[in-house]
Amino acid sequence: MTARINLVVVGVLLAPARALAVVATHSELDQSHAWAQAMFARPWNRAHPAPFSFTYGGSVCAGNFAGWKATRTHRRVDRDRDRYTVTLRDPKTSLVVTCLATEYRDYPTVEWTLQFRNEGTRVSPILEAIKPLDVAFMRSKKGPFEFHSNTGDSAVIESYEPHVEPMRPGHALHFASVGGRPTNGAYPYWNLEGPAEGTIVVLSWGGQWAADIASDASGTVRVSGGQELAHFALEPGEGVSSPMGLVQFYQGDWLRGQNIWRRWMRAHNTPHFGGEPQGPMYYMNANGFFPGYRSSIKDETYFLQKFVAEGLPVGYWDLDAGWYPCDRIGWPETGTWDPDPTRFPNGIKPLSDILHQNNAKLILWFEPERVYSGTWLAINHPDWIYGGANGGLLKLGQPAARDWVTHKVSAMVDSQGIDVYRQDFNIDPLGYWRSADTPDRQGIAEIRHVEAYYRFWDDLHRSHPQLLIDTCASGGRRNNLETLRRSVPILRSDYTQEPIGCQGQTYGLSLWVPLAGTGVFPKDKYLARSCMAPIFGMAYDVREKGNDWERMRRMYADWKRLAPFMLADYWPLTAYSRADDAWIGWEWNRPESGDGMIQMFRRPSAKDPSRLVKLRGLIANSRYELQDLDSNKTFRFTGRTLMDKGVELTIPDAPGAGLWSFAKAR
Repeated sequence: MTARINLVVVGVLLAPARALAVVATHSELDQSHAWAQAMFARPWNRAHPAPFSFTYGGSVCAGNFAGWKATRTHRRVDRDRDRYTVTLRDPKTSLVVTCLATEYRDYPTVEWTLQFRNEGTRVSPILEAIKPLDVAFMRSKKGPFEFHSNTGDSAVIESYEPHVEPMRPGHALHFASVGGRPTNGAYPYWNLEGPAEGTIVVLSWGGQWAADIASDASGTVRVSGGQELAHFALEPGEGVSSPMGLVQFYQGDWLRGQNIWRRWMRAHNTPHFGGEPQGPMYYMNANGFFPGYRSSIKDETYFLQKFVAEGLPVGYWDLDAGWYPCDRIGWPETGTWDPDPTRFPNGIKPLSDILHQNNAKLILWFEPERVYSGTWLAINHPDWIYGGANGGLLKLGQPAARDWVTHKVSAMVDSQGIDVYRQDFNIDPLGYWRSADTPDRQGIAEIRHVEAYYRFWDDLHRSHPQLLIDTCASGGRRNNLETLRRSVPILRSDYTQEPIGCQGQTYGLSLWVPLAGTGVFPKDKYLARSCMAPIFGMAYDVREKGNDWERMRRMYADWKRLAPFMLADYWPLTAYSRADDAWIGWEWNRPESGDGMIQMFRRPSAKDPSRLVKLRGLIANSRYELQDLDSNKTFRFTGRTLMDKGVELTIPDAPGAGLWSFAKAR
């Protein structure tokens, strides 16, 4: 059976969506609390079955788990979170299943994971078809659900493209990541929108996942998923962890739900420092201009000094791949994690010292999980590598390998003055994992790798609480929720330097990830503004003549003004499109301070010089001043006019990129 959620709220009269503030209402919090209580505080029954299922010894275990001994506990973790623990014990084999659930008291959000442990004295029967997420949503009489999803990242123009389709009776969808990296090609974040309310549903796993969404004859939609392949027995005393399931309830339209999600992401997931979530970041880079990324300390300091001399602030300096010995093929030659003694004879520390003297920070790139032949790891520890001395995937799930990586990176953070640890992952691990498993242990290698990956980062955070981690996996191919609550994605995709794709990335990814980034070589205003993100990098090859430094200073000023708003509420103002004759744009809104920004793009073949857009999230009776930041022209409108009738925005040139600010008039 599947946990069912009835989305019909009795006795709640909803105003139009734009009148509902983007803060969780008491009704939404009550709905979330009632669901958490039914799922984790009370015995399951036909009306409220368990929100997970699995098959054990050939028998499906779901619903009320009859025959299993169950115990339940509940405690307050802190002001904003409650923890539920449900423990199930099979009396025949002593398999213990523990469901750990967290209810957020300030947001209508509940998440849970499963842990399996064999506490018997014999090898367990086979565990398989483990679905930690197995929930159903009853259709409203007003109509079917609309299912919102996004494409994952594959470094293509379609990365993060949003999709929506009606879940009519009998309709079914299947999603799965590609190659073992969790957001490669598919994106396990979904929004199931009803006529007046809905639920965000998320599956989080650091490896290969699969999920099914199906509508039955009554229109009830079931969402189920977990690790794609799990078929294993557990040795006595052995335990494993599962992916995480999550639901977040909302009332109003689906975009209001997305903004509640964005606020929850900032409050409870984005890494915090000094009690505040990480804010916008501006970075620069030099070694991308060198063959094989093989720059030297002399090159890095020369570029840095040139940027400073041109009056450009350096918030973060990104020393990307290639700083280690890699004479044979350039940066992909990973596995010797020491600075190249020829190009960096005194290590990276001289560079970080200069940065710190200028109130800037160092980002240093690593890729510990991919090992190239002939490197230190391949020579000294072939037993730690799937592929041995020939190179391949590091066996991170092997404790000795994980301990070595943890201590090596930790020592580098201390000795080299690293402020941001950047971890890339340019290898599909799935084939290595599956080839390592025996028929009765399918999925174990993957589980051990994912568990070790989380533990590695957690250990780094414990030993270096001020260290920021950047998640990079050929761009944005490893951005499951449990990764994002430990890190930030400085590079959201390896698809860069092309305006339409970068506009589309901001449009789609902003629904889910408030703090993400990209970089650009700013050849013109249209490209630079198309790529602007809360984390933003710009660079020139300073050795070349003819660099337009004034343009870069203007683009930095634009970004600095825009960036804080990009962490606020997000409202698309047009449909998503990749057509070169379209307009596309969105609004960033800070309702608490009554101001915001509008970004609009007129693509190369768009004939109309103006576009009518209707804003969201304003106060109807307040007056707002709207300013075109290119012409400096200002206009005044009421909030009601801007939301109901709209405003016509003009971009004279095609292609062109416009920026407008708005604020409540005083």
